[in-house]
Amino acid sequence: MSTPEWQARLASPRFVTYAGADIHYQRGAPAEQLITRLHLVGITPAGRVLVCHSIEGWRFLPGGTREPGESVRELAGRELLEEAGAVFRSEPLVFAAHAATSRLPHPYRPHQPHPHAYWAYAVGRVEVTGPPTNPADGEQIVAVDELDPDTAVAELESHDVLHADVLRDAMDLGLID
Repeated sequence: MSTPEWQARLASPRFVTYAGADIHYQRGAPAEQLITRLHLVGITPAGRVLVCHSIEGWRFLPGGTREPGESVRELAGRELLEEAGAVFRSEPLVFAAHAATSRLPHPYRPHQPHPHAYWAYAVGRVEVTGPPTNPADGEQIVAVDELDPDTAVAELESHDVLHADVLRDAMDLGLID
């Protein structure tokens, strides 16, 4: 049996130009101190997935960059509230990450590990409690959709194939019912 196209694409190492980093996907949680970014597969009580829409028209899973002294749990909660107006109803579970090796001379932020770090992905039960908080220094979110998983994959794929494939992997792992 051949590997589905999305799994082959997700498993293929690649260079991310905007970050100046080579990335390689792997299942499982990396060491917490090496996680610099986190994106979330937020599952609502109705079994739907949260997908954010930015003012620039991008579609993506909520998430972002870790702040100094912030735990991964704190990062997850902050980004979920800022970008989706939601809170966790279960502990987020880190299920995969991209191992990232920077080609840049300095870390993206001084407190981050360099040149090796992880861009992690977590899943958790969430509840939307209001609009995204949209801090001035963050992405400006204009809408948050609650979509069935397959529709979320299609919506993400039109803007961010990487997030679509990560969502497919969460589904493949049985993390979304």
